[in-house]
Amino acid sequence: MANDPVIEVRDLIVELKGNRVLNGVTLDVYRGEILGFVGASGAGKSVLTRTILGLLPKQAGRIDVFGVNLDEAGEMQRQEIERRWGILFQQGALFSSLTVGENIEFPIREYLDVSDRLMTEIAITKLEMVGLKPDVYRKFPSELSGGMIKRVALARALALDPEILFLDEPTSGLDPISAGDFDQLILTLQQVSSMAVFMVTHDLDSLHTICDRIAVLGDGKIIEAGTMDTMLASQHPWLRAYFHGVRARAGMQAAARN
Repeated sequence: MANDPVIEVRDLIVELKGNRVLNGVTLDVYRGEILGFVGASGAGKSVLTRTILGLLPKQAGRIDVFGVNLDEAGEMQRQEIERRWGILFQQGALFSSLTVGENIEFPIREYLDVSDRLMTEIAITKLEMVGLKPDVYRKFPSELSGGMIKRVALARALALDPEILFLDEPTSGLDPISAGDFDQLILTLQQVSSMAVFMVTHDLDSLHTICDRIAVLGDGKIIEAGTMDTMLASQHPWLRAYFHGVRARAGMQAAARN
């Protein structure tokens, strides 16, 4: 795993409205791992995700995905790379005017030439993969709970059987039980498919229970990357406050009980 990065970020600089948010970020994401990406609020965690995805411009640096420099990729090559990743945004970002089934089928229509019947079968299969019943297929997002919206959004992210899954605060807004269930769902899906998971999160329970490695963003750079043991051993003030605070100890106790 350690010798096979699917994402390589080198010396990345990103500025928003004249403010340098990322100031030389260097990071690898390896095939088959769940990487938790953490940092203080406003540190730029989601900015890195959106820059990798091409949703935000960068001022300097290099991003390689599957060994391809995205700056040098042609349109067809870029589309082929995008077919190999799936994205779950923080609020789900479902299209409110489309049914659940139409939301899941959206990337299939965009990238694949398959029959309507096969699209329906794929969508229902993905719903079942994330623990939802087939009858959810015809519902609208407004008819779903927050937890169900997250699962539908995950089903859409999995529609093309991605090799990389981007998750932006996947347990945000969920109660502790639902968040724990969602973590286990991600872990199970990752183990079955061996995809790489890049998870922006602030959820300490997620970091303890499902992440293989953790990368920490601070002052525009990666200030630490490694296992949970590495985080706990770090003497960096922010890491000590984050991983050794009262809430952190509660998370460690909960993880130890599981």
